[in-house]
Amino acid sequence: MKILMVSDVYFPRINGVSTSIQTFKQELENLGHHVSLIVPEYPQEYNNNERQVYRIPSRRVLMDPEDRMLKMQHAMKHLDQFKQQGFDLVHIHTPFVAHYLGLKLAKQLNIPAVVSYHTFFEEYLFHYLPFLPKEFTRYIARRFSCSQCNQADAIVVPSTAMRSVLEKYGVKQRMEIIPTGIGASQTTRQIDSTEINQFKQQLGIAAERPCLVHVGRIAFEKNIDFLLQVIQRVTQTISDLAVIMAGEGPALADIKTRVKELGLHDTVYFT
Repeated sequence: MKILMVSDVYFPRINGVSTSIQTFKQELENLGHHVSLIVPEYPQEYNNNERQVYRIPSRRVLMDPEDRMLKMQHAMKHLDQFKQQGFDLVHIHTPFVAHYLGLKLAKQLNIPAVVSYHTFFEEYLFHYLPFLPKEFTRYIARRFSCSQCNQADAIVVPSTAMRSVLEKYGVKQRMEIIPTGIGASQTTRQIDSTEINQFKQQLGIAAERPCLVHVGRIAFEKNIDFLLQVIQRVTQTISDLAVIMAGEGPALADIKTRVKELGLHDTVYFT
């Protein structure tokens, strides 16, 4: 099968959607399928040697300096090339320009379009539009998601819970649950106690201190504030607990401020 994936997000932008796209591309290719990507160009340097990746000129996103949006007219310049490749399916990964570009390409190529619904936008959008009432942004997210999903021929969701959410929104199209996995090669290396203690020492954490680690983007929708409140309660029982926050993101400054407000500046370490 020849698959044309379309997304407003991809590496060097590090997040779950980028990782999911790369994982599925690699695994589908391992199964003998042919996968091409339409993704944005980014202002920073990145590996541009990945096979079958079309980098399209993009524009910045208002209120979200990390992300980009494709310029649709530049992507459509490749239409004749796409027709020659004989794609069987368009797979859309983001709900912005990529969604409408994907639908347009599917129509022009006379092939089905499927959508992966990666993000629970109802609990996401208001963090990036704080000047609007929270209930209003949730309403808009629900209507927007329902409309876009019903425009596709089928939807891929990562979990049963997400399928239930979309059904409540009014999505009528076929939905299939396909979780994003983690490659086995990424989980098999054993780390010995010497490496762990060296890493803790670099952060100024004594080897004998019990330690928890959070790895991920430091973003508002990750609900890290709730995690900090839990940590504050845990320290009442385990007073010498150390917590490592590994990652970057748009909420990093706010989370550091929150750590100080909760009196966790001697507990939480950022790297």
